Amino acid sequence: MNDSQTDSLSVALFSEMFMADQLARNALSNALPKGMELSHFSVLNHLARAGEAKSPAKLAKSFHVTRGAMTNTLRKLEWAGHIHIHPDWDDARRKQVTISPAGRKARDAALAAITPIIADVVTSIGHDKVRSVLPVLREMRAKFDEQG
Repeated sequence: MNDSQTDSLSVALFSEMFMADQLARNALSNALPKGMELSHFSVLNHLARAGEAKSPAKLAKSFHVTRGAMTNTLRKLEWAGHIHIHPDWDDARRKQVTISPAGRKARDAALAAITPIIADVVTSIGHDKVRSVLPVLREMRAKFDEQG
């Protein structure tokens, strides 16, 4: 494959990925419970799955956002009662974030709202096709993670 073909393939691939990302974010955002943003759900889901406290800095690193952006999201989640921010018991200068029972309920409600949308897309495309593309997407994510 020559450089021109590689460039054309690259542009087509990323155009499709960016458009799919935009459309998926829009569909999922519209399905989330009132007042919940996709970033809120993502943090709640991460905390629920982790099962342990995380520092705001670690959360920012995990989501590849600035500490300021993560602080803004955490403030909104704390105000809503979805998380607890408390001192790190080993180092009181640091903070730790845990999901609250209300946060678990909010996360579960959001998951219940978006799961049918995602499941419908997977069913429409076909489980085998989705399964076959996952390794490629994971490899692409890993390549970008290496660069970041």
